[in-house]
Amino acid sequence: MSRETIPSGTEWEAHVGYSRAVAVDGQVHVAGTTPVDDDGEVIGDGPYEQTKAALDIVEGALEEAGSAIEDVVRTRMYVTDIDDYEAVGRAHGEVFEAVRPASTMVEVSRLVDEEFRVEIEATAVVSD
Repeated sequence: MSRETIPSGTEWEAHVGYSRAVAVDGQVHVAGTTPVDDDGEVIGDGPYEQTKAALDIVEGALEEAGSAIEDVVRTRMYVTDIDDYEAVGRAHGEVFEAVRPASTMVEVSRLVDEEFRVEIEATAVVSD
């Protein structure tokens, strides 16, 4: 079994014990990703902007693992207000328009930072 961890470089990884992504035998699993920049500042005020920012980070992790958006087969979106579904879905649709992964969006009571409106997970399968 091949296994590679892709770090985000944040202090939280060591504290919580996770990686931004893990690549295992042709699959890449990207952890819950929130819209934060390298300094830990929230990117975007609204759900659309935050979703685009989180997906940019997901895409970077996929690329670092030797994968791409086109390889994504599953996404999960956690939103703090289900009324944001249209804005979050629109941003997701712009990124995955041609890919159309299996996808789930659920409302959660809160995320780790009260400014976060969305958190996104992704799974990709890299073909040989």
